[in-house]
Amino acid sequence: MALKITLKPRERIIVGGTVITNGDKTADLVIENRVPVLRQKDVMAEEEADSPCRRIYFTVQLMYIDPARLSEYWTLYLKLAREVVLAAPSTFQMIDGIGEDIASGRYYRALKKTRILIKYEKELMDHVRQSA
Repeated sequence: MALKITLKPRERIIVGGTVITNGDKTADLVIENRVPVLRQKDVMAEEEADSPCRRIYFTVQLMYIDPARLSEYWTLYLKLAREVVLAAPSTFQMIDGIGEDIASGRYYRALKKTRILIKYEKELMDHVRQSA
């Protein structure tokens, strides 16, 4: 089944590890085979990975777009996940679900779950700040 994506002017997208930047007009792309696709809004730059859960997101993103280094990223993910769960045990179920998706090759789904984890991390940090 083909995936049709409409790109806004100057919008960027990663397709199979290649960064593509649209021109000055709206464009439609049709991706006809199974390949990693990340729209600009889903891409996190390394410098934006400034919290433990955001580092997890960045690591899962790398797994998705750079499968040649999967074992390296998997090792990093496990380390980061362990640190997050030790610091905030209430994250265990979320981390476990993300890990299951990664293990099954469902990286985009893992990214979606990691966005929820990032939101939860922010709530925890806001609560700590308010309590101090």
